[in-house]
Amino acid sequence: MAFESFSAFLAMEGHGPYVWTCYAVFVILVAGTVFWSAKRHQATYHMCKRSYEQENPKGQNVPKAAATFTRVEISQD
Repeated sequence: MAFESFSAFLAMEGHGPYVWTCYAVFVILVAGTVFWSAKRHQATYHMCKRSYEQENPKGQNVPKAAATFTRVEISQD
């Protein structure tokens, strides 16, 4: 083991406060990014859902588009 005790590990020969502060800032930023991303995803989902419901009310039947297959003639010249 590189350190004699757990307190020596935390102190890291005087560099501990800087190292642990950097780790704490990193964890806070990653957690904030995950939280912000989840909130934006949820907001975008609800916005799309509201938009779809406004365009297609529940009482209205939405006709399905008929599939059409047409042959396209391409010149081989």
